[in-house]
Amino acid sequence: MEDIKYRKLAAAEICRELFRNFIRRQEVVKCYRKEKGEWVIRDDPFIDDWSEEDYVFLVKCLKNTAATGGFVYGAFCGGKLKGFASVESSIFGGEEKYLDLSCIHVSADMRGRGIGKELFLAAKNWAGEHGAKKLYISAHSAVETQAFYKAMGCTEAKVYNMEHVEQEPFDCQLECECLTPFGPR
Repeated sequence: MEDIKYRKLAAAEICRELFRNFIRRQEVVKCYRKEKGEWVIRDDPFIDDWSEEDYVFLVKCLKNTAATGGFVYGAFCGGKLKGFASVESSIFGGEEKYLDLSCIHVSADMRGRGIGKELFLAAKNWAGEHGAKKLYISAHSAVETQAFYKAMGCTEAKVYNMEHVEQEPFDCQLECECLTPFGPR
């Protein structure tokens, strides 16, 4: 198996062609839902995938993130993008000092190989180096996705970003302490 190479992406190189070998597809069966203030697991089967319009929007968003001082980081195998993460540049959330992990995805053909963990740790490091106390994540509610975030040390966000809640009402709003050269903030 080829080695995975990780690197920061510049706005100029982010284009639709970059995602030609990326497979978003995720078959979801069980999801977390907040009911009466408690998290429960419910069956809610669906297939999560991106349309061509979704890719066009993604490219626009990632280009903007890179151009406005945020972090866009990619994982490549054989020169093909197989994972990516992005962190926005604006701190929010008052005392919590959040930076938004706006994207983290691993291609379906490469999941389970530690790529997500490397991307997440790079995002936490970058956020900590750029003044954040915590990374904020509006995360997919699928049980396996939530297991990943729990393994990464994420907990329910103390302060919800209402813009995220309105955009994706079924997402789980999470936070994770950022890393600095001296450990957690």
